[in-house]
Amino acid sequence: MQKSDSSIEFSPIIIGAMRLGVWGVDMSTDQLEKYIDQCLELGLQDFDHADIYGHYTEEGRFGQVIKRRPDLKTSIRLTTKCGIKMLSDNRPSHKIKSYDSGKAHIIASAENSLKELGVDCIDLYLIHRPDYLMDPAEIAEAVESLKKAGKIKHFGVSNFTPSQFELLNSYTPLSTNQIELSLLQLNALDDGSLDQCIKHKIAPTAWSPFGGGSIFSEKEDPRIKRIRNTAAELGEKHGASIDQILLAWLFRHPSGIVPIVGSSKIERIKSAAEAAQIKLSREEWYELLQASRGEEVP
Repeated sequence: MQKSDSSIEFSPIIIGAMRLGVWGVDMSTDQLEKYIDQCLELGLQDFDHADIYGHYTEEGRFGQVIKRRPDLKTSIRLTTKCGIKMLSDNRPSHKIKSYDSGKAHIIASAENSLKELGVDCIDLYLIHRPDYLMDPAEIAEAVESLKKAGKIKHFGVSNFTPSQFELLNSYTPLSTNQIELSLLQLNALDDGSLDQCIKHKIAPTAWSPFGGGSIFSEKEDPRIKRIRNTAAELGEKHGASIDQILLAWLFRHPSGIVPIVGSSKIERIKSAAEAAQIKLSREEWYELLQASRGEEVP
């Protein structure tokens, strides 16, 4: 059986690019360049993309900055993903939404991402969603070809179940599983995903660490109110904001979770990075878990 690839490095948080373009704040090239520089000044090098973001436009927008600033090629680390074939005017050949992890699609997608991003190598390349028709041997062939050609450094998956991860990892070494994880999405605590990462000595990356922003909404949802109130109490104790406490809860886990933060506001990015210095006690960690579940542990 293959061993997972534990050699990859991450910044304390990863910058999510999904909402920097037309799916979000729609930054201009100048604004995006300034934002990237500000992230780098904070010691944050990792930027998370996917081919589908912005209806297949976000990689290209990011690439415009790199074309203008080729020095960024050696300053930033890029993650991008493939495998979802989304309905879009930019992909008229797609008749329905589907998944494709075939060798030809993986290689063609990687080459297109390299062109759009304006780089020679992708630091971390992920399968975006598990494909029900996944052939692990075929995926391994594609990954080996891309690595041999110097087009990707590391390979991993996103949203894979533990059994799907284990299957693919037995054919080609995986560097991470990017999973949804927050105090509103606790599945990874019980389904074996985090246990698996510890076993293989790889860091899980966590998308939507604030529950899609629901925790900051004005909803009168009892669960959200419990989490927010508990986080506020702990924030007073630690001199931290609610969002920092939510991230500190992730950082406390021994698997070494790396949150993906998609804010376009640099002050929130700075605050998120600083949350890595907050050390919650075991009881504080369980206080937040209890607030989420609405009951104490068994």
